[in-house]
Amino acid sequence: MAQLSVPERLSLTAAVLEEVAGRVPVVAGVSSAQAATTIELARAAIAQGAAALMVAVPPDRPTVRTQVEYFREVSAAVPGAVLVLQNVPQPVGAGLDPEAIVEVAAVVQAIRYVKEETLPSGQRLTVLRERGPASLVGVFGGAGGRYITDELRRGAAGTMPAIELAEVHVALFKAHRAGDAARVRELFTRMLPILNVQAVFRWSLTKYVLSARGLLPCEHQRAAGPRLDALDKADVDAFLGDLQDLLLPTHPLRRRAG
Repeated sequence: MAQLSVPERLSLTAAVLEEVAGRVPVVAGVSSAQAATTIELARAAIAQGAAALMVAVPPDRPTVRTQVEYFREVSAAVPGAVLVLQNVPQPVGAGLDPEAIVEVAAVVQAIRYVKEETLPSGQRLTVLRERGPASLVGVFGGAGGRYITDELRRGAAGTMPAIELAEVHVALFKAHRAGDAARVRELFTRMLPILNVQAVFRWSLTKYVLSARGLLPCEHQRAAGPRLDALDKADVDAFLGDLQDLLLPTHPLRRRAG
């Protein structure tokens, strides 16, 4: 998202909310380096029907005081909105210790959830669940879903991974809710080769998989980082083949008019 302009982000949020059309709640990511931009994105998302706003405070606000100031400013600009504090590790984010997050959430009670991505996420999640204020409803994992089995054992509300294997993550979470630990491990183990590639190549992997599955017309990305080469893609193709029975038939998103 950091590679998109504000108008592009506004358009993308509108497209997602239009496509979902209220069928499920949508958490809109509105993080930016500037509070004014975050507020602009937040107001637009709520006006368009977002159920909650995910905010990662920039790395130049590493203290509890500066985090509280930031979240208070955002919360005041969108009264009543549910906030998700995304704890992104340094140097991209502030990478707060869980004790600091507990303090921030206790003061800014609009923060109802945390997305914990600073490692070890499982241990941090335990601290947040044990010491968090009553207003903190749940803690999600992230980091591509690579630590989901540990996070779920510790009471995570879910995870917010990249999107290339969304339906497999859904199946895994359903198995967890049904108490089927063996199925959880099976699905996680089958996803792991692609999750490992995603850890290194990030958007290059995500864009390639979405393109290979017919959901995107190209693999172009603006974000810096390594790109998959032909041998990498051959590996990913093989891994996708191993998952084929778990993947839903894909239909490209309809294009918006204009």
